[in-house]
Amino acid sequence: MKHPLKNIIDLQKKNIPVGICSICSSNKLVIEAAMKRGLELNTHVLIEATANQVNQYGGYTGMKPQDFRVYIEKIAGRMGFPMEKVILGGDHLGPLTWVHLNEAEAMVEAGVLIRQFVKAGFTKIHVDTSMRVADDDIGKPLSTEVIARRGAKLVQIAERAYEELLVENENAMQPVYVIGSEVPIPGGAQEEEEGVQVTRVADFNGTVDLFKRAFGEYGIEDSWEKVIAVVVQPGVEFGDDSIHEYDRRSAWTLTDALRDFPTIVLEGHSTDYQTPQKLKEMVEDGIAILKVGPALTFALREALFSLNRIENELLQNDGEKASNLVENLESVMMRNPSNWKKHYHGDEKKLRLSRKYSFSDRARYYIGIKEIEESIETLIGNLREQSIPLSLLSQYVPVQYNKIRKGLIKNDPYDILLDSVVSVMDEYYYAVVPDTISTIKNNLS
Repeated sequence: MKHPLKNIIDLQKKNIPVGICSICSSNKLVIEAAMKRGLELNTHVLIEATANQVNQYGGYTGMKPQDFRVYIEKIAGRMGFPMEKVILGGDHLGPLTWVHLNEAEAMVEAGVLIRQFVKAGFTKIHVDTSMRVADDDIGKPLSTEVIARRGAKLVQIAERAYEELLVENENAMQPVYVIGSEVPIPGGAQEEEEGVQVTRVADFNGTVDLFKRAFGEYGIEDSWEKVIAVVVQPGVEFGDDSIHEYDRRSAWTLTDALRDFPTIVLEGHSTDYQTPQKLKEMVEDGIAILKVGPALTFALREALFSLNRIENELLQNDGEKASNLVENLESVMMRNPSNWKKHYHGDEKKLRLSRKYSFSDRARYYIGIKEIEESIETLIGNLREQSIPLSLLSQYVPVQYNKIRKGLIKNDPYDILLDSVVSVMDEYYYAVVPDTISTIKNNLS
């Protein structure tokens, strides 16, 4: 069976500007929204888990790769979404969470990690060995030769894991690989970046050449045709309150270099908050895999805060019934600052604003914990009891107000939350699925 991502590459190489939106989130509401829209558009949904999010020790979600698959299967079952239309991806698979170890130990851990992802049926594997480990020279940049050698070793392990999987399931789909040494930090930049630099063509060519050579050295040259994309920096990034927009003129020499590679496209990380037109230009230029994560939970957080304000208006400060979602989220983030402290900077006023409103959206690490989930359930329950007046919808969720008036969604807090995420996804679908443009334009208007 041909991997659906390979079909996208084939079309790209025929100058048909198609791509795919990669959902980089473990949030239940985000995944439900992705499947809801995927059903409506009859398209595949690509969901990726990062190595620090899901790994052999549970990651920060507490899930191993097989656990994550089961988690996705349960959501798909509830949403009526066919699992054969779900593409599971492993993101930044490598020594990411073991950089405190020497190479030999870190690569053993990375090998276990990638093997578990493949055995669990993840078929889009981003091999990322771009980070230094403990015995690398801190005074020198990590060479592309070392990155390629370590990456090829992990692909070799992945290929062996797939052979084992075939014994258990003869219909298991062959994984495809994404490589690349110029990789944005998982979860967004930790510091404000002044002037994001587009990957140089020489570096792009060097990455491809050295990885291909390393595949040969590890005896997996036949696996090279399974490499579908290279991660590059096309000039997009975001900070607390700033966005570096895609400039196709600045990226032209890089994207034009794709002509020399008939089986490879580019993968763009940190594409969050780009405009629909910029996303469309990226796909037209060969950046066919667009990864998005914080923008989705940012939109969800916006909707939650807006619904909390509606709740406060309706309950008139009835403290016994109120969800106190905004206050509870701030309290939880202050009690456990580990997921935002390295990312947010400035005085207390700036930190307070960042915790709530930063584009980096470190609040997403807290929305899934039990205390906040209970607040969300209380919020939804309270609003269902009250029936939200149209006037308050117009005030606090104007996009969803218009859709409710058009009969596109129901006046229900759950539907409003899902649609807040769908509205962001539609900007990506506008870019990656040309035959749905008329549908998406209707929802973007």
